[in-house]
Amino acid sequence: MISYRPGPVSLLLALLVAAFLLLPLFAVVPVSFTPGRMLAMPTGQWSLRHYQTLINDPRWLESILLSLRIGIVTSLLSTVLAVTFGLAIWMFQPRFTALLVGFVILPMIVPPVVSAITLYFLLTTLSGLVPAIGYDTWLGVALAHTVMAVPFAAVMILVALSQVDRNIDLAARGLGASVWERATRVILPNIRFGVVTAALLSFILSWEEIGVTLFVTSVNAITLPRLMWMGLRDNIDPAVAALSVILILITLAVLILRAVVQYRRAPSDR
Repeated sequence: MISYRPGPVSLLLALLVAAFLLLPLFAVVPVSFTPGRMLAMPTGQWSLRHYQTLINDPRWLESILLSLRIGIVTSLLSTVLAVTFGLAIWMFQPRFTALLVGFVILPMIVPPVVSAITLYFLLTTLSGLVPAIGYDTWLGVALAHTVMAVPFAAVMILVALSQVDRNIDLAARGLGASVWERATRVILPNIRFGVVTAALLSFILSWEEIGVTLFVTSVNAITLPRLMWMGLRDNIDPAVAALSVILILITLAVLILRAVVQYRRAPSDR
């Protein structure tokens, strides 16, 4: 196996690109320790008051728990819908496959503001029929996020299915397996990593969604991104910077853990 070792110029360019992308993110670190009530670099004194605000102010904890709940529901709904769609396309190969795929990924192509306006009118209509999933409810937000996340999950599932050998499905069909048995016992085990990826991607998209959330919520369903947006719009709260630092640290920890796991699973070249 031929291995490639980057030269010093390649490493230097990679470091410059990484610095260009990451340094603006780490600029919020000193801002989060400012003793003042506005976003600013600390001048001499450093304070943990804004980290304490995240602990003492119940709004932050409530918004985090709400975002987690919405994200989990969105992830489950999006994954189930994407898997169902992908399996139907892969197993039955309908005549209008391209048209159906294009229809499913349409929310990915349409500008977010158009989707947000459409979902706003949909949820306001549902408010009169089923108030539990209408406008400014957490289930309504989860439904709106699902509409936005399904296209991405469907793409992940279709990519995973494209790597599956159709002969195993034909063999199961020849042995008398039903459609349900072929889907659950033959195909799904072979795309389990794609399913997990689709679920994680859907959760992440829901966790960070702000554009659609601003249209479909008012005062009841305040997710974490919406609360951060309110903190920046209304009073430029430095607690937003403190929360950003915590989210950056969590992301780095997950990436490091993933790299360690991959390193331990990788075969040794020695």
